[in-house]
Amino acid sequence: MAIYRFRVTFEDYEDVYREIDMLSKQTFLELHHAIHKTTAYEFERTSSFYVSNDQWKKGTEIALLPTTRKVSDGVLLMENVRLSKFIDDPHQKFYYIYNFDSPYEFHVELVKILKEEEGKDYPIVFKSIGVAPKSLAAANFPVVDPLDDDDEDEVLVDETQYGVDDDEEFDLFDGDDEEEEKPEEENNGSFDEY
Repeated sequence: MAIYRFRVTFEDYEDVYREIDMLSKQTFLELHHAIHKTTAYEFERTSSFYVSNDQWKKGTEIALLPTTRKVSDGVLLMENVRLSKFIDDPHQKFYYIYNFDSPYEFHVELVKILKEEEGKDYPIVFKSIGVAPKSLAAANFPVVDPLDDDDEDEVLVDETQYGVDDDEEFDLFDGDDEEEEKPEEENNGSFDEY
């Protein structure tokens, strides 16, 4: 039986990746679980794999815990779909989103097709590089600790920052009317255009 070696890379943290060997008959749910055994994230979160092209454009969706709308639209379920069903290319790509509430996005690429070795239980983590980021930071904004609510650290904002006072009103057309009202004699027939 064929073994697929997938490289799973965090989209925003390219120096953090995992290489995971999977049996071709295993499901996308088993790949989902294998990824999160290496990240220590919770398994039971809304997530989806998307069959992708070389530009990581999302195609067919394969979902875990899909919404009612997705189910009624006929979305494929991870537990029902074998990996081999969507391997059309020796470098097949899948765009993977974990936890739609606070998402992490991954690139999953088939990097090698191997022969099964007897006595090994798959999936196997072949390589693990870097530490998975904490799941609270997934929203890509600073996480504020509610216990750090000190008034001493209050930052004063200078309203004239960058030389503009917010109280002043500016007319974008200031000066244009004055030039139009000048008689042509003052220009002495010459134009200084730059």
